[in-house]
Amino acid sequence: MIDYNPKDWFTFIFRIHQADTFRKLLPMIVAICLYSALVAWLESAVWKLPDDSRVKNISLLHSLLGFVISLLLAFRSNSAYDRWWEGRKQWGALVNNSRNLALRMNALLPEEDRDNREFFRAMIPNYAFALKNHLRDQFNPEEFVAGGGVEARHLDPSRHVPNQLASLLMRKVYALQKQGVLTGEQLLSMNAELQSFTDICGACERIRNTPIPFSYSVFLKKFIFFYVMTLPFGLAFSLGYYVILAVAFVFYVLASMELIAEEIENPFGTDANDLPTDGISGKIRRHVGEIL
Repeated sequence: MIDYNPKDWFTFIFRIHQADTFRKLLPMIVAICLYSALVAWLESAVWKLPDDSRVKNISLLHSLLGFVISLLLAFRSNSAYDRWWEGRKQWGALVNNSRNLALRMNALLPEEDRDNREFFRAMIPNYAFALKNHLRDQFNPEEFVAGGGVEARHLDPSRHVPNQLASLLMRKVYALQKQGVLTGEQLLSMNAELQSFTDICGACERIRNTPIPFSYSVFLKKFIFFYVMTLPFGLAFSLGYYVILAVAFVFYVLASMELIAEEIENPFGTDANDLPTDGISGKIRRHVGEIL
């Protein structure tokens, strides 16, 4: 995720970063400019179409279509941002629940019980790192820390790694209850934090595995394409060769909105505008280590 100062907005105008849509759209913008120049030349020099009201009605049609496409893009952008923000809320809940579980274990476990403290100090942050990599379809054992004899080599990467770690945490808590370290009431009080790990994982998987419906995405791309390709025919009469700049700008705005929506609708990847799950996982490890 890009770290920036939202108040220093003037410098953004002249700043081009890796995720800038202009860089990605530059080949298409050049092609649109050449196409618009060709249409303007054909209308003025070859076809010599009359500049009457019947031809100018094309501009009115594009105005109406522009209103429709603005509504579609607004819905598309809002839907993508809702997915991004929902993912951020889930990871915020993971931070809070990891701290709460660490605080409970710190209060309930004796100070001299170093083995069990070491287990929870390692396994609670390990779950965050496992979830981060699971959402990226990765397995990175170097990020795991051994605790209580449990190491990354004990995990099976072909299976659901977050579930394996959640199972280890659950079994450890129930084993402590059977050993008399925890009472039944204390066990019940920790069920919410333990269950929340799996709930958060399921919510993040729902966001990742349920993209915007295919038909809607394809329709919007086709709408943008045909709108931009027909735009020079309606503007060339009033703008002349300035239609090149106008069409290029309209295409840049419309296509950029779609590209931004595509990037943030899956917020768990490694794109510049995705959630900083690496940093959040690191903070969980640091805070849990401070508590336990």
